[in-house]
Amino acid sequence: MVNLVEAQKPLLHFLVRRAGLRQHTVDVDGAGTVITFWVPKDKVPKEKPTVRDVTPGAPAAEATTDKKLPPLPPAKKNDRPAVVLVHGFAAEGIVTWQFQVGALAKHYDVYVPDLLYFGGSTSPSTDRSPGFQAECLAAALRKLGVGPCAVVGFSYGGMVSFKMAEAHPDLVRWLVVSGSVLAMTDSISEASLERIGVASSAELLLPESVKGLKALLSIATHRKLWFPDRLHRDYLEKILLLWGENDNIFNIELAKTMKEQLGEKTVLQSISKAGHLVHLERPCVYNQRLKEFLASVTATENPNPKQ
Repeated sequence: MVNLVEAQKPLLHFLVRRAGLRQHTVDVDGAGTVITFWVPKDKVPKEKPTVRDVTPGAPAAEATTDKKLPPLPPAKKNDRPAVVLVHGFAAEGIVTWQFQVGALAKHYDVYVPDLLYFGGSTSPSTDRSPGFQAECLAAALRKLGVGPCAVVGFSYGGMVSFKMAEAHPDLVRWLVVSGSVLAMTDSISEASLERIGVASSAELLLPESVKGLKALLSIATHRKLWFPDRLHRDYLEKILLLWGENDNIFNIELAKTMKEQLGEKTVLQSISKAGHLVHLERPCVYNQRLKEFLASVTATENPNPKQ
């Protein structure tokens, strides 16, 4: 049987490369944790041993032992705002964001990572939590020289994005979240895990089966949400919740509740005739809303953004 997702990847790779991105792998810690990215071709660090090019069919390079994070380069006057697209459970980066990369790459420096355990991103760690993902992603972005940026997170990627914003306020300036709970408590009791039907919090947060996904969704929609106390008040400039009006996984009422708890810096916009996969179901409308938001929040850094 043909795997339709795998079958479309050669075309997606061609289109993403045509949009000006190149695939690279970042050695996060020198101990086997690596994250694969699509990055702007003119932003690839050429002389840093922590970053290596990905050549289809070529053997993997040896991991570097250099664990020192390079300092962020000073911002240049003509630098374009950076946008990081963080995927969810269903598929890796460019499959999830296939309709957004080209639309954004004309005016922004777009970075599309594969979270750990997706695509070519791997780690010997058994930690599957959004917090671990966020720390590794932040370290990789810094090694790529990414400074303050906008982060767009879908589903599980939304949880990772909020964790990263909380822990790295100098890196994440704006957030767009779709189809996600913003965060869940990292510590879940053994009794709760047994009741849900999973063996560990790692299995819950990164499910590998339909049963596991249902378990995650059940706790995500019925458990009291945890919201970082300082996240939106002290650091983030603005948050956009961009929702499918007919999302049957994380419904619009949940999004309204999150907006109320996150406060005045948060804007909720819904898209009609769209469900959980809003960015794939109605990409034109989603892209227009996303570009309008990015243009408004980055106006001070890029006075004349074209849409």
